[in-house]
Amino acid sequence: MKSTFVISQSELASVGSTVVAVKYTGPMDVARHVLKFKGGVRGLFKGLFPTLAREVLKNAAMFGVYEETKQYLAGGTNTSKLGRGSLIVTGGLAGGTFWLSVYPTDVIERVIQVDDYKNPKFSGFADAFKKIVASEGVKGLYKGFGSAMASSVPANVACLLAYEITRSSLG
Repeated sequence: MKSTFVISQSELASVGSTVVAVKYTGPMDVARHVLKFKGGVRGLFKGLFPTLAREVLKNAAMFGVYEETKQYLAGGTNTSKLGRGSLIVTGGLAGGTFWLSVYPTDVIERVIQVDDYKNPKFSGFADAFKKIVASEGVKGLYKGFGSAMASSVPANVACLLAYEITRSSLG
């Protein structure tokens, strides 16, 4: 049985006054659609630069804060005796730092990825940044920030705590 999924809200098409979701039968169908209608192979890599920038910055900030906070709470480099409460605090701080450090990059990535291929509003990362700030101010770079923080902090706490518990149980 073929499963059908609906692509994200950014792929919603407007037909008159009715909004219709574009449906695909799977990832390969999405890839074929992008290859045929959204810029060919280049369309598959749309938004790659801001994605890479976000991931590099995010991981540097998150793991840097995580390790530094663990060492601070442990009073040195041996963090093996930290309790779960301390690990929860360090994971929460790391998750919050992750979004604080990269959220504008994430917003820019999203607007570039959903930009119309045939009539683009943005010519690239710097252009998207300038246009968002010009039209909405710096706050435009933080749309949805609260929701991201509300999910990122507990998700990173859970992930990093699970990592530490697994690591300590393996010796």
